Amino acid sequence: MTRATLWSRLDPSTPVDLAVIGGGATGLGVALDAALRGFSVVLLESHDFGGGTSSRSTKLLHGGVRYLAQGNVALVREALAERSNVLRIAPHLAQPLPFVMPSYRCWQTPFYGIGLKVYDALAGRAGLGPTAWLGVQGTLAALPGLRRAGLKGGVRYWDGQFDDARLALALARSIDRAGGLVLNYAAVTALSGGRSAGGDQPWTLTVQDRLGGEGGEGGPTAQIQARAVVNATGVWVDGVRGMAPQTSPQGSQALPRLVSPSQGVHVVVDRSHMPADHALLVPRTDDGRVLFAVPWMGSLILGTTDTPRQDLPREPQPFEAELDFILTEAGKVLERPLTRADIRSVWVGLRPLVAAPDAGQGTRSLSREHVIVPDANGLITVTGGKWTTYRAMAEQVLDACFAARVLPRRPGGYTATHALVGAPQPGSGQPPVSIQQAPGGHLYGSEQAQVQACPGSDRKLGLGLTEAMVRFAARSEYAIAVEDVLARRWRALFLDARQALAMAPAVAAILQDETGLDPQRAAFETLAQGYLPQGG
Repeated sequence: MTRATLWSRLDPSTPVDLAVIGGGATGLGVALDAALRGFSVVLLESHDFGGGTSSRSTKLLHGGVRYLAQGNVALVREALAERSNVLRIAPHLAQPLPFVMPSYRCWQTPFYGIGLKVYDALAGRAGLGPTAWLGVQGTLAALPGLRRAGLKGGVRYWDGQFDDARLALALARSIDRAGGLVLNYAAVTALSGGRSAGGDQPWTLTVQDRLGGEGGEGGPTAQIQARAVVNATGVWVDGVRGMAPQTSPQGSQALPRLVSPSQGVHVVVDRSHMPADHALLVPRTDDGRVLFAVPWMGSLILGTTDTPRQDLPREPQPFEAELDFILTEAGKVLERPLTRADIRSVWVGLRPLVAAPDAGQGTRSLSREHVIVPDANGLITVTGGKWTTYRAMAEQVLDACFAARVLPRRPGGYTATHALVGAPQPGSGQPPVSIQQAPGGHLYGSEQAQVQACPGSDRKLGLGLTEAMVRFAARSEYAIAVEDVLARRWRALFLDARQALAMAPAVAAILQDETGLDPQRAAFETLAQGYLPQGG
């Protein structure tokens, strides 16, 4: 799986059935669905798979308790069904997780409990466990480290958690095994053809290798043709739509904006602040937001915020008020107060919320549902939604392609049961290790032996990462840059930015040896500074 070999598979002479632009959750889901239906597929990602919003989630597979409170029953029902599908096809990366809502007022326990019983009912057979009322001692036992003063009890319910970046990687590798071609660091710089000039013409996509032979931004370009193109670039979909030729005389200026971006900030602290195997949910903070405290990979994730943004930075930074909000609200429910000195890493994701220019309550009032837009030129755009429903979104995108007659209709439904790369074989007798545990070889699922067979399995680099894992990432997981390994193949940057910085030189040397390409160590060191509170 060398970079040169993958790039050489771009064939300009023979159109593929489908080109997908965007290697986040949605684009990967679309490409896998299409490949399993027997279509020829190319997926092009300008950065790394899951490098944007799809690696910066709260790490939850959930139906959305707060969406139920908003009355969006259809979204909750769909998400609960899809939650079970993800748990089934990637049990080494996605697992059930119990939550507790603590009550500090007498009315909260029965009120939340009744609502969560409705949540159970909507899940039906896809439920992961029953909702239960807890007394004070039961709540403290489930959430050690919770503030005791004023506690009245709590409610326990079930959702799921996962490793978002490694799930994205498993999807990319599953597409490859299904016969598709996936390329990271391959930016689509121009689009032509389609139905813009009348009739059905193949699309021509100009693709730039952002790495090239010597790294950097200015690599060589290639062209491919595709009968259909899906734009699944998340918060950046409006830019791709504007790139495509339009059928109207007004051109791209006539296209309405699809995305109203919102940023969500997450903070990671030591697990000792709440050494629990349950997650904490505060359904309504003083300003009406939601607060999570989630045990994940040996650490504790706190979040999140919902702040409108007009710009679209590749690496958004937290606002001071967002960090203050998370630390202050967490301090209200945890026994030990939190300060910025406790922060090990902080990351920010941009949510592609469906635009509503007249919304008067900020992005919190915008829909978390997705939208699929078939343009007159034949381009199919999808945006919005969330990780939990990526598979259902992909099916609906393929249905939109059939309705627009850019692809011939073929039966589907395979992705609901198609095990992803690394998923243990049913009946293997090896129960998955909890995602709550510190990162280790269990994250590779059925591929642990292949990883161990790489040179350097006994050389530890930090946070559970070994030299063998880095070599496996380069050989089998499309990793080229230090960021690919320390941010997504291994979650070091998201767990402890300072330790990730210390690991960077060794990772860079191994990648250089494996690929012969620039591992971009300096770029990673600059990036990692942004994951530290106040930049360092």
